[in-house]
Amino acid sequence: MKAIFGILLAAACVHAAGWEALFNGKDLSGWKMVGPGRFTVENGMLKTEGGMGLLYFTGRKFGNTAIRVVFRTTGERDNSGVFIRLPEQPKDPWYAVHNGYEVQIDAAGDEWHSTGALYSLSKVSARNQKPAGQWNTMDIVLKGQLTTVYLNGKKVNEFRGDQQVPPRKQWYEPVRGPRPGEGYIGLQNHDARSTVYFKQVSARKR
Repeated sequence: MKAIFGILLAAACVHAAGWEALFNGKDLSGWKMVGPGRFTVENGMLKTEGGMGLLYFTGRKFGNTAIRVVFRTTGERDNSGVFIRLPEQPKDPWYAVHNGYEVQIDAAGDEWHSTGALYSLSKVSARNQKPAGQWNTMDIVLKGQLTTVYLNGKKVNEFRGDQQVPPRKQWYEPVRGPRPGEGYIGLQNHDARSTVYFKQVSARKR
């Protein structure tokens, strides 16, 4: 009961601050799953389960917008991510990897693959994720071709779509190339061993 009350209170605060809740805390209305993994709703939170998958918001594309996710991991090596700038609604999770950007969630990764990095494209300038079990707030600000990532109030990444990026080294790394100024967003379920909770997904126009 206390957990549910806290989530309802947080939702009210989000609305008051001008944020639009994209996840209603009750079900997956407005979202669609692709891939073998899945998300469930547990005590008002989204929970990753199963293998790789992508849960994306079907309502509209986002540009010149701040996206906020509040998440917590359950282990030091839990892996997930937030996908942005998807040109079309994805039919499989790999579409998001190669056609959008993944803002990484992974405390154990190196600077190119840790929380706040644009996976293998733009490294973090600082590590600011809290220990497993504690809530983190990630703000992803989209302004034209500029993507800025804040983690727990600290700017950890800034990336412009036309800047130089490292060469692609592995087949699973994203195909290099431009992404649109606006696009669909989604949450990644990375693998069966990772359990990540999201209690807030919201947006605010910039």
